[in-house]
Amino acid sequence: MQPRTLERSTVLAATPGQVWAAIGDFGGLADWHPHIQPSTIEDDADPAVPGAVRVFAVDGRIVARERLLDRDPDARWYSYALLPPVVLPVAEFVATLAVHPHADVAEVRWSAVYQGTDEVVPQVESLFGDGTYGAGLDALRTLFSQS
Repeated sequence: MQPRTLERSTVLAATPGQVWAAIGDFGGLADWHPHIQPSTIEDDADPAVPGAVRVFAVDGRIVARERLLDRDPDARWYSYALLPPVVLPVAEFVATLAVHPHADVAEVRWSAVYQGTDEVVPQVESLFGDGTYGAGLDALRTLFSQS
């Protein structure tokens, strides 16, 4: 396995503060992402404190677990790690969701670093890059175009 990167971004017609208010809650991904099931936070942990684990389940079956690694609300970003078992054969998958000033609007960058083989890269690009990150950024463009 080799180190890999994945990134999707978009510019939104909103201030960074407005965008962060919509996406900055680690436990609230399903509030704005149309393809994500609501999550629960394990052990009633505080979703703003590193170490919290969000769990996604479908029909009572856990499909994903993610641990908050770090969060900086002043800089408007948080990073998290996918916990085993991961749906694809990757390792050390760490993602960051960040809001940056961009002229007089905001840029959202959703990125990840991970270990994977050449064969898994297209699957990661499709599942996470397009299906999760891209779909979420599309939803944000729609949300902030209506504001």
